[in-house]
Amino acid sequence: MPTPLSLIRSQRPDGKQQLTAAGEIDMSNYNSLAKALEASAEPVVLDLTSVDYLDSAGLMVLFAHAERLEVIVSPLLEPVLSVSGLTDLTTVHRTEHGQGAP
Repeated sequence: MPTPLSLIRSQRPDGKQQLTAAGEIDMSNYNSLAKALEASAEPVVLDLTSVDYLDSAGLMVLFAHAERLEVIVSPLLEPVLSVSGLTDLTTVHRTEHGQGAP
């Protein structure tokens, strides 16, 4: 059974597409994230501030789309993206609390 993950697509005031994820991203549901990112050829702001867990399968998706992602994370996930090296490939914004724009 897949781990709960919700993905909501929206448009930011600056015109950029945003994908907001909430829940956990793991081996059971990483394909949902991959499909949502593949649905647009445009750059995407990916808001992960409501994601509580991200495993290597989720990181694999982020690396595959790194050239067109801008990621927003909470302090919980920021070290994971930093240690993995993703912060060297894409722009990562850290928020202190909850969802938000960089």
